[in-house]
Amino acid sequence: MKDIIVDDFQNSVSQSLIRHKSIIDIMTKIGESSSRINRALAKSVTNCGCIEINAHKQSLPEDASLDQIGNILSYQVDGKMCSNCREVLEEEIGTLLYYIAALSESLDINLFDIILKQYGKIQTLGKFSML
Repeated sequence: MKDIIVDDFQNSVSQSLIRHKSIIDIMTKIGESSSRINRALAKSVTNCGCIEINAHKQSLPEDASLDQIGNILSYQVDGKMCSNCREVLEEEIGTLLYYIAALSESLDINLFDIILKQYGKIQTLGKFSML
């Protein structure tokens, strides 16, 4: 069922994409969408203040195992995003997903297949998949 939803999303994007159908337009819209996500997140911190970013070097004990590291490290975000900021961020992430689907479609790549391959890597390699 989930593969139908992803495939249907990609097909819907393909059918709706008129104005930015050029691969160059799609590439630049992905960059713009990514920037808008960053901006929305920054505004949640600086304008609204519903969340704080407490970024610093995260230290790990030398004898920490991989299982322990997951519990020791944090995303360095404090607070809870308000409904308005969440709505804006969800919209921006949705736009990025739209253009990712458009890029996949323009290159005849199935988005669901990409998700499956990445999921397989994560399941096979576990914590080692992104080291």
